[in-house]
Amino acid sequence: MLDIHNSNPMTIVPNSVVTLTYKLHTVENGTKTFVEEADKNNPLDFLYGVGMMLPKFEENIAGLKAGDTTDFLLAAEDAYGEVNEQAIASLPIDMFAESGIPAVGQVLPLQDNQGNQFRGKVTEVSPEVVVVDLNHPMAGQDLHFSIEVLSVREATPEELAHGHSHGPDGTHQH
Repeated sequence: MLDIHNSNPMTIVPNSVVTLTYKLHTVENGTKTFVEEADKNNPLDFLYGVGMMLPKFEENIAGLKAGDTTDFLLAAEDAYGEVNEQAIASLPIDMFAESGIPAVGQVLPLQDNQGNQFRGKVTEVSPEVVVVDLNHPMAGQDLHFSIEVLSVREATPEELAHGHSHGPDGTHQH
């Protein structure tokens, strides 16, 4: 029988399932720009300590418990990295003969020779090539998180075996 009035609430440690809300802003030259949020109706739920989240994100919430709030800033190099100029690709226009030529700003699902899937944002289209930026959309940006921890619980053996959370209550949701 679980004692819900336990005076020693569980803190965030490896292999715990964390449910939290967050607001994410990018920060550039001191100016915050809203990116996204997960609210109480649609919180973020994840298995802590298995590499699903940015390592510095996890570092900043370690030891928190349900009801705790925190704010922190991740520098670009601790988030999605600096913009890598090598990750700009020029694809021959004839690659798009069947699918149609994409528009600047369009995000394309791409696949490399090893079958890895990733996304690239079209930055330029010319008669010869389509230039695609393969950097993460938030590369080169500092990220500010405002977080409220809603719950922390031990992961079930099944969740540990699968390497991910099965939802706030431990049941798999499809």
